[in-house]
Amino acid sequence: MVRIISALVLPLFLAFFNVSAMADTVKLADNAPDSYTVVKGDTLWDISGRFLKQPWRWPEVWRMNREQIRNPHWIYPGQVIYLDRSGPYLSLEKPGSGTSGDGKLQPKVYAQDISPIGSVPMNLIEPFLTRPLVVGEGEQAGVPTIIATEEGRIYTGAGDTVFAKNVDPAVEDWQVYRRAEPIVDLETNKVLGYEAAYLGTAHVTAKGSPSTLQVTTAVASIGQGDRLVPAARPELVSLVPHAPQGKVDGRVVKVVDGLYSAGKYSVIAMSAGRSQNVEAGNVLALYRNRGQVVYDLEGKKEAYDLPEDRLGLVFVFRVFENISYGLIVESSTAVKLTDMVRQP
Repeated sequence: MVRIISALVLPLFLAFFNVSAMADTVKLADNAPDSYTVVKGDTLWDISGRFLKQPWRWPEVWRMNREQIRNPHWIYPGQVIYLDRSGPYLSLEKPGSGTSGDGKLQPKVYAQDISPIGSVPMNLIEPFLTRPLVVGEGEQAGVPTIIATEEGRIYTGAGDTVFAKNVDPAVEDWQVYRRAEPIVDLETNKVLGYEAAYLGTAHVTAKGSPSTLQVTTAVASIGQGDRLVPAARPELVSLVPHAPQGKVDGRVVKVVDGLYSAGKYSVIAMSAGRSQNVEAGNVLALYRNRGQVVYDLEGKKEAYDLPEDRLGLVFVFRVFENISYGLIVESSTAVKLTDMVRQP
């Protein structure tokens, strides 16, 4: 778990943009401090909010180039972040200190129990990073499927034996899932995908047709008809916050572990995925359509479209073809199904 979280920690907000061209658009927060000492429990999103009005834009004021993105540096508790208001710039060197360094992070030795600071609370999204979430209709044909359980049991758990067809002999470890109800865009009635209910893991003990597997972990009962997908290794990605490259026009289609509304630090699914060039690390704005009002003055009616209400921001951490999952990082009110997501 520690390795997964550490590998996915946001590298000190590396810059994607030309700083000199973008700095004039970055606004400092009211009463932004000259410096801040990082403490355990901080997130980079919260820290950036101390300096900037738009926390997700911190990458733009760190003077690091694209090459350094391949060799990320982390920020740790105890380090001091300094603000140079002439840029603005953020650095680990005090402005005017006269040091010969270039302001970039340098390797340091820290106690093993001190973990790097994450972009957002990583414990909220870690369960969604490796488990299967969405499968398409076309992925159902020929998928490995449990066809029988040991001694004809209806359901099994950890340590039990199951038998499955279509198991790739080159794969030994599998995740078990049950296809849930389709995720539907309520505005268009289009099926965006099928959310997979994660059940546990299984290991092949004997290859064949069918193959024999032992259930190694189970968070729910596993039985006949449940499906298998190769156990995924976590993607070693750097979740650097940045705006999408093109236009995004989607809606909230599911509140994970909820019914119809969500708040800060809730996970939501949105009808915008790879097909709209959405990628992990994108920051999207949440909007609500206020609708139309008819103004009636002495029998003369005039219709007006009310301006949309901006509700907050969502941080995208996992993307599929037509669906993406994100963590709500800012919200002024409860986010509901059919609320819109667009570029910030």
